[in-house]
Amino acid sequence: MKTRESGMPEEEMWAEFFNPETIFAKLGLTPDTGGLVEFGCGYGTFTIPAARIVVGTVYAIDIEADMIVATANKAQQAGLDNVQTLLCDFVKEGTGLDDGSIDYAMLFNILHAESPGGLLDEAYRILAPNARLAVIHWNYDASTPRGPSMGIRPRPEQCREWAETAGFYLLAPGLIDLPPYHYGMLFKRPMTMERL
Repeated sequence: MKTRESGMPEEEMWAEFFNPETIFAKLGLTPDTGGLVEFGCGYGTFTIPAARIVVGTVYAIDIEADMIVATANKAQQAGLDNVQTLLCDFVKEGTGLDDGSIDYAMLFNILHAESPGGLLDEAYRILAPNARLAVIHWNYDASTPRGPSMGIRPRPEQCREWAETAGFYLLAPGLIDLPPYHYGMLFKRPMTMERL
């Protein structure tokens, strides 16, 4: 099941919206990070830079076969052997990853889905205790050149509420500005396996 308004623009346009290295620096991705998962890898815009940073396996998941092929090809061309692509409907079926097996999860530009809580619950399930969840989304601003329509575009406070309902807690500094068009937040899964 695709998320609402999930079509991707041309890759050249998409790449202009992000500086992945700067985003990862602000969202605390470090070389000692083990397993990492990206929900909706798209062109590999974040997958490939993340795989260059972390020591663990980077699971790049998407429902679109052409996105999986594009990401796998980029990983191969970059000589990265820690990227594992997974073609799956993670919205409907979950990721298929083991409970508590991941150290860092990325939900980037995806919480406008019909069931953001379901995505966050799946992230909670697969993240190890004390692991981190990074969220970014388009600013709540109709003038951005892309992004979901304003009727389904989440405000930062909604993303925070959904994540906290799923059991995560927000890390300082809270809301992170990711110019030119995005905001981010970094959450942590509690040490206990039980929900808060």
